[in-house]
Amino acid sequence: MEELYLIATVWLGLAVIAVIIAYYLKISIALVEICMGVAVAGAAYYFFDTEVMGVNDEWLRFLASSGAVLLTFLAGSELEPDVIRKKKKEVFVVGAIGFMAPFLGCSAIAFWILGWSVQASLLTGIALSTTSMAVVYAVMLETGFNKTDFGKGILGACFINDLGTVIALGLIFAPFTYKSIIFIAACAIILAILPFTARTVTRKLAYRTAAIRTKLILMILFGLGFLALWSGNEAVLPAYIVGMVLAGIAAKDNEGIRRLRTLTVGFLTPFYFLRAGMLVSLPALILAPVVFLVLLAGKVVSKIFGLYPVIAKFRAEKNERWYYTLMMSTGLTFGTISALFGFTHGIVTQEQYSFLVAAVIASAVIPTLIAGMFFLPKHLLPGRRKPVAENGEGPSLRDEG
Repeated sequence: MEELYLIATVWLGLAVIAVIIAYYLKISIALVEICMGVAVAGAAYYFFDTEVMGVNDEWLRFLASSGAVLLTFLAGSELEPDVIRKKKKEVFVVGAIGFMAPFLGCSAIAFWILGWSVQASLLTGIALSTTSMAVVYAVMLETGFNKTDFGKGILGACFINDLGTVIALGLIFAPFTYKSIIFIAACAIILAILPFTARTVTRKLAYRTAAIRTKLILMILFGLGFLALWSGNEAVLPAYIVGMVLAGIAAKDNEGIRRLRTLTVGFLTPFYFLRAGMLVSLPALILAPVVFLVLLAGKVVSKIFGLYPVIAKFRAEKNERWYYTLMMSTGLTFGTISALFGFTHGIVTQEQYSFLVAAVIASAVIPTLIAGMFFLPKHLLPGRRKPVAENGEGPSLRDEG
């Protein structure tokens, strides 16, 4: 037992250091945690085994997975139905292009340039078509964009993008069995009664018992996560939809969501982001860095060429367009999930898996770093005011979000 406490202390110590670094560099904590994980993996390659860090221990994998599930849920809870309805054209168009452009582009690159098999190439296209809901939401939360229409539009487009990834993975690779039918039916029933149940519990018991709202949400997320894993899917898949279903209730329950966010960001997500960085196989990258660079360039370039002209139709200001595009170019949660699915089912080799995971993680770091350093639309930050032209005659001021 003492070993578990020691490992947890080391991991949370790394998380504390990441917070300090992120504060002084003015970049996302999630990105620093990923980079720190990669650095630890590099040190482990030369000096010790990553198993010393417990990276594959069941309890640590559970904490990391729980962090991804809860962060995905919180991202979904930020998407107010009224905002999505108001921006449905933007969300669906940007999200659909965000999936299709890299799926087609990266599949072609893997097959024609890298010489991978058809199955491995399609898996590559799926893994690199994603956006990182975890990273994007973490950045939106840190900047305050999650409270603005701009940020909610990005989160909505990310959801549609990743929904395309999930559907493609299921249609092309995942077996559709009676378990899938049970999973879908259970999700439909639970999601139908969940708003009424949550409202009733909040009204009658929320302020009389110990954190019953948090316990109810965790029970639902873990229960649906179990059904997802049992049916051959992933635990994070239903979490986003649960968040969207409860978005209206969450908007009126700031205290409950604040507590859940503290638990998630303060304790669980450091394990997820640090572990994601430690999964990179540096020996494979050192031996064949060109493959990694080709995959990374394929993902980012196909995203930019596909999305920038489309986003320009919804956002006129330059920094807004580039920030939006680069945020949509990230990848982490569903990308690593898809790559791991391919590896465990024999679709890609361990070497190919390492290249995919490295490209996915790099896409979480590099575009987000560039977006935050060079294209942050500061005029949209909460509390700021921006000039808006009226009838083409001079600027006026209005608040954003």
